[in-house]
Amino acid sequence: MAMDDTAIVARIAEGGKLGGADELSAGYRAELMRLMVVFVDSELAGAAGFADLINVAPGLKERSIAARIVAEKFAHAELVLDLLLRFGVNPSLYVRSHPWSARLARTLDLENRRIAGDKRLNVFHYPIEGWIDSVAMNMLMGTASAIQLGDLRDCSYAPLADAMATIVPRETAHAKLGESGLAKAIAEGDTSLSAQASVNYWYPRVVATFGRLDSERFELYRRYGLRRHSNVELLGRWESEIASRLERLGLEAAATR
Repeated sequence: MAMDDTAIVARIAEGGKLGGADELSAGYRAELMRLMVVFVDSELAGAAGFADLINVAPGLKERSIAARIVAEKFAHAELVLDLLLRFGVNPSLYVRSHPWSARLARTLDLENRRIAGDKRLNVFHYPIEGWIDSVAMNMLMGTASAIQLGDLRDCSYAPLADAMATIVPRETAHAKLGESGLAKAIAEGDTSLSAQASVNYWYPRVVATFGRLDSERFELYRRYGLRRHSNVELLGRWESEIASRLERLGLEAAATR
């Protein structure tokens, strides 16, 4: 039997976890499903976009790594889609519901504006141009994903927390592979300028994935135990970690508005 919001918030405040889909209040259920749908759509779109870059990787090792990242992102989407099955979502139909490889014009800057269609993060609406661009984006967004999803590892919905225990270490590894791929590309050719150009392009678009810094929704997530840290806190962690990665590569953070 579903609990009301008061009972759910009290249980979470005492350190309790939720598990059954049928015990969730309408409000908690809606916010949980929103988080999961955004994640699934972003993984499907991210994997589809990165798959196109496998065959432009400079060597077999790089192609193997790129293929592994794509496969793992699809696996991550499947893990959370399996959770959505409990809420009446048909995974087979869901995967066919949107053109995940579709991209908008690279010159656009959507910032935090939502557009019609699937619920992917806006960063996955932009096309990737070449190998240097792909590893730069993978480093920047992979680091953001690890930080953002890390906030869900101890969320109040136990099945999602369990899924994130598997997903977050892989996303962390993807970010490290992006950094090492970018370092190798810079070391093997005169690509520092193109690498910096890619950082300049993707940096503000990844910043936008952290959402509005004055978000009113965070307080609701906090009460429900779905998130622990604010957008400001998560963005600050990302900026610090990315600054270290960029410094190691001899690159600089891009200016943001």
